[in-house]
Amino acid sequence: MAKEKTIITCAITGAIHTPTMSDALPYTPDDIARQAVDAAAAGASILHLHARRPHDGGVSIDPKDFAAFLPRIKQATDAVINISTGGSLKNTIEERIGPALTFSPEMCSMNMGSMNFSFHPLAERYSSFKFDWEKDYIANSDTYIFRNTFADIGNAARQLAPHGIKFEHECYDVGHLYNLKFCMDIGLFKAPIFIQFIFGILGGIGPEVDNLIFMKRTADRLFGKDYRWSVLGAGGAQMPLAATASQMGGNVRVGLEDSLFIRRGKLAASNAEQVAKIRRIIEDLGCEVATPDEAREVLDLKGGDKVQF
Repeated sequence: MAKEKTIITCAITGAIHTPTMSDALPYTPDDIARQAVDAAAAGASILHLHARRPHDGGVSIDPKDFAAFLPRIKQATDAVINISTGGSLKNTIEERIGPALTFSPEMCSMNMGSMNFSFHPLAERYSSFKFDWEKDYIANSDTYIFRNTFADIGNAARQLAPHGIKFEHECYDVGHLYNLKFCMDIGLFKAPIFIQFIFGILGGIGPEVDNLIFMKRTADRLFGKDYRWSVLGAGGAQMPLAATASQMGGNVRVGLEDSLFIRRGKLAASNAEQVAKIRRIIEDLGCEVATPDEAREVLDLKGGDKVQF
């Protein structure tokens, strides 16, 4: 059997990093659209998208902010659009699924468990900030609980089910895989599922290769052939874990949401630069990169003609 091609997801802006941390981090609609299109041109077949407040870069889950860039990206590229349901750590699940309900994308994220999700150590790295909200948002993240109860997951899954959306099941630790298996057993999700193994977030599993092997082995036992998988390594783990995953038969995620750097000590100039780097690594190691339509076939997506933007 021919080896499946590697799907590259690019997470364009996220909800962790703030404008002070990198001039390359996009937060206006123009910048988000431009960087998303450029990332697709560089080889990303899936674009994972959050919205930001255009005036100060704060996290937004307002559908109006998504509407300012979603149609522009769709018109300029055939990449799969994946809308986050993570939003801000301070929002309820009802608020967080609002954009996905509004725009009915081909994919959206689905976090598979509650956790302490913190990035407060970043506050110590900066003596001043571009915008007033940034310091407190970062420093106070040690008080955040990223809530994703079974009731929350079930609520989101049932409301989004009529839209035919494929979920990117974000699993920050091995227990989240068991949560996902339980949810499949009660009929919330159907195979084939797509799992994003996430490593290196404070509050989740660490970014060691042993942990990747353990997560993969556990998923094999729980889901057999009924799943596809990808790896997200936060910060400095981004490229090493992505390269390792590609050689293990998995898919990869890069982007400024997950790391602001292109190599140790050097900020990335754009999302596209990260995509181009991981594509070069993947191809140099003998793998091929999937096109958007190939990703749609592998993940059994509904198609770009069935979205509402």
